[in-house]
Amino acid sequence: MDINIENAAPAAEEKNEYEIIGVRFKENGKTYFFDPNGLKSNSSEAVIVETARGLEYGVVFTPNKIVPAKDVVLPLRPVIRKATADDKEKYNQNKEKEKIAEEVCLQKIKDYKLGMKLVDVEYTFDNSKLMFYFTADGRVDFRELVKDLASVFRTRIELRQIGIRDETKLIGGLGVCGLPFCCKKFLSDFVQVSIKMAKEQNLSLNSQKISGACGRLMCCLRYEHEFYEEELKKLPKVDSLVTTKDGKGTVSEVSPLTGFVKVKYVDRDTVTFRSYLAEDVKVIAPPKKGPKNPKEDSEEEAVEE
Repeated sequence: MDINIENAAPAAEEKNEYEIIGVRFKENGKTYFFDPNGLKSNSSEAVIVETARGLEYGVVFTPNKIVPAKDVVLPLRPVIRKATADDKEKYNQNKEKEKIAEEVCLQKIKDYKLGMKLVDVEYTFDNSKLMFYFTADGRVDFRELVKDLASVFRTRIELRQIGIRDETKLIGGLGVCGLPFCCKKFLSDFVQVSIKMAKEQNLSLNSQKISGACGRLMCCLRYEHEFYEEELKKLPKVDSLVTTKDGKGTVSEVSPLTGFVKVKYVDRDTVTFRSYLAEDVKVIAPPKKGPKNPKEDSEEEAVEE
């Protein structure tokens, strides 16, 4: 879901810091900053805010807080009020309407024989727009579908194609670790993940073993990436020529977590491997540079939020 809060009004005089309230419109969705407009909020409190789509119902994730100007996208739209009982009732009614709209849309997708998968349906708070989120392998001509839906619901219709990660985040499930998907449980935004991260963590480069249910590289590969980067700087690179108490050899493997280095020795037709602490290994020459595989270090394609 994408709530456009930009282009709200003429920008006020810029300051070094601003008081904000962070609001989310979906569970574990992106947090948007708003001008408190004199309101003191509590975490998990429902509020009505002004967005480019009109008034929206959201939940406070970050209570009143002072943040640096660099963290704020100006101009800040205002919080209108705390949600009333009537607001909450209307919000719940919208949720019921969304279920009906989903059933209607699914049937019409089937009638038009469109190659698309409906993932989510959402009404704006004031019912001025009804949005349908879907996935598809390619472009879909849904012009007739939009006209049909508009005639049924008598409101503005928007169909938005989303990525496979967004679909997984909306549906949820259990990961290979046995816990709920990170994207469903707490991740508010997707980050780019690369195969290089798996390589640095000495993980199998088998795509089936390091990919999530969405088919993309697992988001958790990113969690310890900075730690591994720092630790790898302290270790000799693989294929470096080194010297140890046992003579000269070549680094065949490094372990960032333990700080051990495995060295390969070749004596005529005999090959042996021995492990040492990094401090007991001295680099004589760095590894020879060979042709680079562009696919190996390429980052996964970023997916729209």
